[in-house]
Amino acid sequence: MAASSKPDLTEIHLDALALAQTLVDALEDTKAEDILLLDLIGIAPFTDYFVIASGTSERMLKALLNNARDAAQEEHDIKPRVEGEAIDGWLLADFGDVVLHVFSNEQRQHYQLEELWEEGKILLHMQ
Repeated sequence: MAASSKPDLTEIHLDALALAQTLVDALEDTKAEDILLLDLIGIAPFTDYFVIASGTSERMLKALLNNARDAAQEEHDIKPRVEGEAIDGWLLADFGDVVLHVFSNEQRQHYQLEELWEEGKILLHMQ
C-alpha cells in the first residue's frame, strides 16, 4: 500500500504561525500600534490566523503593509493578495492561512474585528 500523501495539519499550522510571527515582527519593526495575533483555527473556515495592527497615517499604513509583505516574501517566499487603500484606513493582505489587517485607529474602532472574532484565542497582544 502506498504511503498517504495527505499534508500533516500540524506542520501546516506551524508554517502559518511562523508566517504570522514574521508579520508581527515586521509590524513591530515599523512601529505599528496595538498589534494582535488571533488564532482562528476551527473558528474561521477561510484562515487560521488574523494579525491586526494600527497605524497613525496613510503613509504609515502603507509602510506597515509594505514591510510585512516584503518580510513574508523574503522569509517564506509568499505574496499576498492585497485589498483596500490607505486613504480608506484599512488595508488587508490575504496570505491564505494568515490574514493581515492594517487599520487607522478610527477604522479599527469602527469595524471591531477583535469583538467580531472574540471566539478566537489571543496569542499575542502588543500595545
